Amino acid sequence: MTLKDKTVVVTGGSRGLGLGVVEAVVAAGAKVTVVARDAADLAAVAGRLGVATERADITDAEAAADIVGRLRPDILVLNAGAVPPMKPLDQMTWDEFSTTWETDVKGGLYWIQAALKAPLAPGSRVLVGSSGAAVQGSPLSGGYAGAKRMLWLMAKYAGRVSDQRSLGLRFQAIIPRQMIGGTGVGDAGAAGYSRAQGVTPEAFLAGFGEPMPPRRYGELVVGFLQDDALASAPAVTFRGDAGAVALDDAA
Repeated sequence: MTLKDKTVVVTGGSRGLGLGVVEAVVAAGAKVTVVARDAADLAAVAGRLGVATERADITDAEAAADIVGRLRPDILVLNAGAVPPMKPLDQMTWDEFSTTWETDVKGGLYWIQAALKAPLAPGSRVLVGSSGAAVQGSPLSGGYAGAKRMLWLMAKYAGRVSDQRSLGLRFQAIIPRQMIGGTGVGDAGAAGYSRAQGVTPEAFLAGFGEPMPPRRYGELVVGFLQDDALASAPAVTFRGDAGAVALDDAA
């Protein structure tokens, strides 16, 4: 699949992993719209990369329906999310514990629903950003691991709805299997776990092997989209040293 002239919408595309995706898909020739809340960040990415922008909160169901219905992207990348508090379980309030459920999962639900209800054109792809925490847990980030597992499950559920209604849409979870520096979630996680282990954040991140900075992550997304062998994979895992690999749905 070539990305040349494909219409791509990226939520949370003005910084971190989302910006890495935007940079890579723009370089591949796609027509990109970035969705984010911060006007200054949107202006900066528009000025630098020439992308279109939409200012919206991902947890606004009406905004999700409007943007998806109006732009009808060939590829919808759901990347935006909250930075979880980093504390031991017994020190968290419910509001802190549920931060990622109220943002990542709620937003994921609304944008997935928008893609199904529009519906997007047959062959369109929705990439749902998850995390390696969905596989192995994350004891210092409250409900984060469960939220990311839920997003993975929601991608699978949405695929079943598409099949039942013969919509021809593909919903695929992206599951990075390493913490990524230079992002809000990655830097917070590295700081929290490095403190707990008595090492520096740099040393902690080095334990994952070859780094996967945001632009490298974006390039892996592009490679994944262009790889026909992964076109139907319900979930794909990314690592800096291994690239994109289909993940066993039972994992």
